[in-house]
Amino acid sequence: MERRVGSGQWAVRSGLGGVMRTIDLRSDTVTKPTPEMLRAMIEAPVGDDVYGEDPTVNRLQDKAATIFGKEAGLFMPSGTMGNQVAIKLHTRPGQEVIVEERSHIYNYEMATMAAFSGCLPRILTGVDGHLRADQVEAALAPDIYYRARTGLVALENTHNMAGGTVLEPDEVAAIADIAHDRGIPVHLDGARIFNASVALKLPVAQLVKDCDSVMFCFSKGLSAPVGSMLLGSKEFIQEGWRVRKMMGGGMRQVGVLAAAALVALEQMTCRLSHDHENAQILAQGLAGCRGIRVDPSRVQTNIVIADLEHTDSTAFLAMLKERGVLAGATGSRQVRFVTHKDVGREDISAALAAIAECG
Repeated sequence: MERRVGSGQWAVRSGLGGVMRTIDLRSDTVTKPTPEMLRAMIEAPVGDDVYGEDPTVNRLQDKAATIFGKEAGLFMPSGTMGNQVAIKLHTRPGQEVIVEERSHIYNYEMATMAAFSGCLPRILTGVDGHLRADQVEAALAPDIYYRARTGLVALENTHNMAGGTVLEPDEVAAIADIAHDRGIPVHLDGARIFNASVALKLPVAQLVKDCDSVMFCFSKGLSAPVGSMLLGSKEFIQEGWRVRKMMGGGMRQVGVLAAAALVALEQMTCRLSHDHENAQILAQGLAGCRGIRVDPSRVQTNIVIADLEHTDSTAFLAMLKERGVLAGATGSRQVRFVTHKDVGREDISAALAAIAECG
């Protein structure tokens, strides 16, 4: 049996005669919708979105497009679908997509660019997830008939598996200039773009202005239960309706989900700095734990990736779980911690105490 108390989860285990607190640092996708979101979902005016008639979805799409400085938006069930619709729209079968080797598109989207769009990744190794403009330029396929052509450059901001690192606008602009000179579009996997915006103290529109399309998530850090948004030109999004349907993404009275996403845009982006502060406190505490290596200066947002010196990640996570802390493995000796709205400062302290026992 579980019940909510404050910012943590209290799990009552029968037979133990006590109460164990579970602090979930696996991902910022585990957040529960806020009371405001739940009320908005109940009260949302809805219609059939396959016909374009859901007023709440239409409002969300227009609001997101305005915030990001793009012409139009399309509500998606997931970030993976948003990214893959973009790849399908930007490319032709037999082309390559330039991606960083630890990117979400390459590692965690089920090779859909190959299965659905007939494209292959051209993998580049970045430093902390950052690709250099000259590196991308060197990877663009030469204009000779026996080489697969480059169809798209896909960037990620923040970069999940690099530890939530942030791409600066001038980095994106330099890559986009090179790609656009060759007539190649740039797509941004901006699942956590608002974390980048908060870290850089810049509006999201400035971070994505040089990208032809961008996807961002409502369920990562912003606490909505479901949903992502794909943004681009009006023509791009008009065709995106067709491709979303091909992938099974046509939805009916989906305003019940869009209502929560609207609350996420209006209320949840401004509090992300608290997650960043908690991640920094967590990183500094981890750096002082025996058998764990973390450089707090490299923690920019809400993700902390730690290297284990003496224990494999499976055993380490099992010991943590016994002490009421959940985290995720990103390698055989590497674990990831992600802060979010349902983890408070006292939870970070409790997690660090448990981690210290597992070193």
